[in-house]
Amino acid sequence: MAMNLGPSLGSSDEDEVMGTINTTPLVDVMLVLLIIFLITIPVVTTSIKVDLPKEANVVRETKPENVIISVNKAGQIFLYDTPVKNPIDLLERMKKFAAMKPQPEVQIRGDAQSDFESVGRVMYAVQRAGITKVGFITEPAP
Repeated sequence: MAMNLGPSLGSSDEDEVMGTINTTPLVDVMLVLLIIFLITIPVVTTSIKVDLPKEANVVRETKPENVIISVNKAGQIFLYDTPVKNPIDLLERMKKFAAMKPQPEVQIRGDAQSDFESVGRVMYAVQRAGITKVGFITEPAP
């Protein structure tokens, strides 16, 4: 009578090398990525149809009735070619232009090297005076 207790100690049935790739972790990762993309794509795209404005660089001609305010590199303010003492003085002068019918357009020429603060003060003074048409004069790109 003989008993079979399993493989003998000398056999190598358990130590065989697998020749195939286990694709289960790869499939799991791909399914997770697919779920993430399915959730985030509707957030990125919007369903509301909007016609956005097209950019157009229109050359504006300076009319004689336009008010031209310049700010140089040092932050000094000029109304046409006349220096202005401070933004309060500019505000008083702008109130005279705001009372005109029709109101003239104010064109601000700010030096590229000037601080934004000095141009901002000019904009604030023009706004407080009640001027509604304000534009910036720039040079076209080469």
